[in-house]
Amino acid sequence: MAAPGVEVPGELVAFAGELADAAGAVILRYWRKPIEVVSKMDAGRPVAESPVTAADRGAEEAMRALIAARYPAHAVVGEECGTTGDPDTAEWTWVLDPVDGTKSFITGKPLFGTLIALLRFKEPALGVIDQCVLKERWVGANGATTLNGAPARAARAPEVPLGEAMVYATTPEMFAPGFEARAFAGLRKRVKRTLYGCDCYAYALCASGFVGLVCEADLQPYDYLALVPVVAGAGGKITDWRGAPLGWGDASGGRVLAAATPKLHAAALAALAKPPRDDRLLVVAAAAALGALLGTLAARARR
Repeated sequence: MAAPGVEVPGELVAFAGELADAAGAVILRYWRKPIEVVSKMDAGRPVAESPVTAADRGAEEAMRALIAARYPAHAVVGEECGTTGDPDTAEWTWVLDPVDGTKSFITGKPLFGTLIALLRFKEPALGVIDQCVLKERWVGANGATTLNGAPARAARAPEVPLGEAMVYATTPEMFAPGFEARAFAGLRKRVKRTLYGCDCYAYALCASGFVGLVCEADLQPYDYLALVPVVAGAGGKITDWRGAPLGWGDASGGRVLAAATPKLHAAALAALAKPPRDDRLLVVAAAAALGALLGTLAARARR
């Protein structure tokens, strides 16, 4: 959850809006127009290929230029342009994902977003989810979240139990075979419906009370740090899959769980911790036991 004691000065909240404006202006120049797409490979990840466009690079460069001019002492971490300064020691660090959901962007689907996080001593203090096409901007700071200036709340009455909740994830391919896939299957079997393909927009919808759960893996800090103040400020809860807080240098392994309410979050955590039984393993074990029994009986018959 967002650090409750971290106060963000109003000038920094306003500046985050300027950053979103600058990124949006670049992105809209390329929206639904022919654009070159370059693939970058991240070895060892469940989804190794990731597309990059001039919109990604240009939007991040525009935000970095503003930060360098206004707050040169602040550290900056970005998906496309790397790290400036030292996030481990800086008081303030900006973490930028200019186009979260590039695959949505290049296919003309307006569910991508610009993610802007501001950390204070490595703790998420401010978050922005900006959807420049739909002109929607969620801002989480100082314990509250707004959508275009109006209060946003994640919880709706009556509260939805886990069995009636819907869970979002960007793609089923983001869960690595083994632990992650089994754990997500445990959650998927206990909710009403599983939906895919919303990128960061799913977290924004969670903060506005339309989505009960978002469960994802294979994320990088620039993918999720901005989401923390937005979801938490709206009254929701967002942690890693163990229930631990998210921040710079955390031990989440890129696994994130967001929920509209703490109660729903607790139920989802429990589901992740109890993956369904793998009947194939039971069949193998039973076959092995039967084989051993038959071998014993055959040995006795030969005596």
